[in-house]
Order: sequence, then C-alpha cells, then structure tokens
Amino acid sequence: MSTPLPTPRDFPMRRGCPFVAPEEYAALRTEDPVARVTLPTKREAWVVSRYDDVRELLSDPRVSADITRPNFPALGEGEQEAGARFRPFIRTDAPEHTRYRRMLLPVFTVRRVRAMRPAVQARVDEILDAMLAGGGPTDFVAAYANAVSTSVICELLGVPRENLEFFRDVTRISGSRHSTAAQVSEALGGLFGLLAELVAQRRDEPRDDLISKLVTEQLVPGHVTTEQLLSTLGITINAGRETTTSMIALSTLLLLDRPDLREELRRDPSLMPAAVDELLRVLSVADSIPLRVAAEDIELSGRTVPAHDGVIALLAGANHDPEQFDHPERVDFRRTDNHHVAFGFGVHQCVGQHLARLELEIALETLLRRVPTLRLAGERDEVVVKHDSATFGLEELRVTW
Repeated sequence: MSTPLPTPRDFPMRRGCPFVAPEEYAALRTEDPVARVTLPTKREAWVVSRYDDVRELLSDPRVSADITRPNFPALGEGEQEAGARFRPFIRTDAPEHTRYRRMLLPVFTVRRVRAMRPAVQARVDEILDAMLAGGGPTDFVAAYANAVSTSVICELLGVPRENLEFFRDVTRISGSRHSTAAQVSEALGGLFGLLAELVAQRRDEPRDDLISKLVTEQLVPGHVTTEQLLSTLGITINAGRETTTSMIALSTLLLLDRPDLREELRRDPSLMPAAVDELLRVLSVADSIPLRVAAEDIELSGRTVPAHDGVIALLAGANHDPEQFDHPERVDFRRTDNHHVAFGFGVHQCVGQHLARLELEIALETLLRRVPTLRLAGERDEVVVKHDSATFGLEELRVTW
C-alpha cells in the first residue's frame, strides 16, 4: 500500500526579509525536499529546494521547459497562455531552444562583454549624473536601477531608449502573476510592434547592433521567421533588464542596511567581482524562474516526481542550502567556491550572465565611489517590495544623498 502524499502547501511563499529565501525553504530542505504545492492557478506541482537536487533536475534531459505542455507550472494564467502563443525560447526544448541560444551566444561571450566595459561605464556615469542633477529624494529603482539595465540591453540590441518606463511597464505586466492572458498579450504586443518596426528598418539599413546581426544572419537567409525573431528579441529585453534592475536595487538596499559591507568594498574595490557573485547568491531574484515538466518519472531525494507533472527548481532554496554554503545567510564577499545557481543551471542557464555581472559590478562600484552619502529617504519599512512578480525585487526605493 503506497504512502499518501502530504497535503500540498501553497506556493509561492513570501520572503520575510528581502535578503534571504522564504523561511519555509529551510523546513522544506530538511523535511520535504521534493514537496507538493498548489499554485495560484489552482494547479498542483512539485518544488525542489536542495542544492544537489536543483542541479540534478536542471541538467536532467528527461525534464522539459516547454510551456505548451498541459501541466507546465506557470504561476499565472496570463503567463501560461501568452507564453504558449509567443513561444519565448527559454520556454522551449532542444533542438528549438538550442538553435535560438546559439544565435545569441556569440554576442554574450566573456570576451565580447569585456569589450563593452567602457561603453557601459560611460552610460552608468551619464545616468548617475542625471539622477544627481535631479536632486533627492528620488525613486532609485526608476532613476538608476531600471535606467542602467534597460539602457544597456537596448543599446546592445539597437533599440531606442527614449522611454525607459515603457519597457519596465511591459515587464511589470507580463511578469505579474495577476495579469490575464489578454493583459500580457497587449503588453507584449506593444513591445513586438516596436521591435517589428526596427526589424523592418534593419533589413534596409543594417547597423552595428544585435537586431541587425540577427536580421542579416538569421531572418534574411530564412533560418527564422519574423515572429520567431520578435519573440527572441522580446525575451532578451524582458529577461535581460528585469533581473538586473532587481539586482541593482536590492543590492543597493542591502548595502545601505550594512555600512560594514559598504566600507569593505570602498577599502578594497578589487572585491567587487566576488561581491557581485555573493549578492547574486544571497538575493536569488530569479528564484522560481526555472519552471519545468517531468517528461518521465524522476526520482529526487527518495521521492518520485511522476511523468507529466510540473516541477519548480527553487534557486533561492539551493543558494541558501547549508549543505553547500557555510552559513548561507551570511553575506561574505570573501566566500570561496561560490558555485551558486542564481543564473540557473544546465542547458537553460542564463545566456546573458556575463553581461549581468558586468552591469552589476559597474553600477555598484560607481554608486559607492561617487555617492558616498547615499541613504534612504524615509523609513526602512516604507520600501516597496514586489512579492507577486516572476522576478523578486523592489517596486520603489526612495533615496537621497
């Protein structure tokens, strides 16, 4: 006689502190590492919370990222329906996923990204100049974090950046667990309309940007359709700017809370690359982005996830696993062997991770160096946190200097 499964827990679980995983994750790792949950859509799925299990799950070829599968564990109805319609490549399997990933990989190599440092530094300085000239108090998320991440990805692609809040609004709607399919489709439709105009322009007048490269090398020869190219460009913008915006804002809040860490980085700026990786581990803003479906029965930590069931790899659970990280709640910029999974793992690991690291290093180093008096404007509990978005982060952070 089989043992009955525990009553499903509600998911997602909220963070009590923005700098640590939800408190329930510790209990899950110890008591129920492969746990049955109920999603906001009322569907049931599994969540995996141990570091070793998360890596094993995300590298298992028997696991599918295809959003069109019936039990795909989307956290909102809008995400499921719109994703099935627009087919972002991160929600597909090989060989389709492989083909699109190979299109983008040459642009995001370590060498290519390293060559972008002077341009990114100049843009960050320009954005900070504008924020300082505007005076405080101001919303740091809009004035700096979103401005940096959106400007960098738009300039890489060759997208005009006159209206930075437009891109933020698209992501806010498309990434919300409360958005309907119609709302997500309308938001993405506006983005794709803008991109379609640019694609048409680059057919006639190619430039030195990613859109031109993809139009010339992929669209014109017929390797992809216009719709497939627009979907690839759209997810590159959405994913590229939202996670980095969240990381810049949350990292800044953490450093404002911890003057000892600020001073450590000011005394030794060479720590910044390691500090960025530690902040990526601790904050884990893409915690529940890795949504999967078991194509076959899969066993993890002694429990079987049946074929066709949805399963979610909890990146924050893995990144705060004490079996892998000594004192995982401690922010340690000198931590060694920091093999976190903040960018995922396996074949779907974030293609833009080198660019994200570069943006974070430059954005935080420049802020610490140029605005040593930066501080919160208002009370700490007035900081507006995003709990119901695909990417964890801050909606607003009022600062002055």
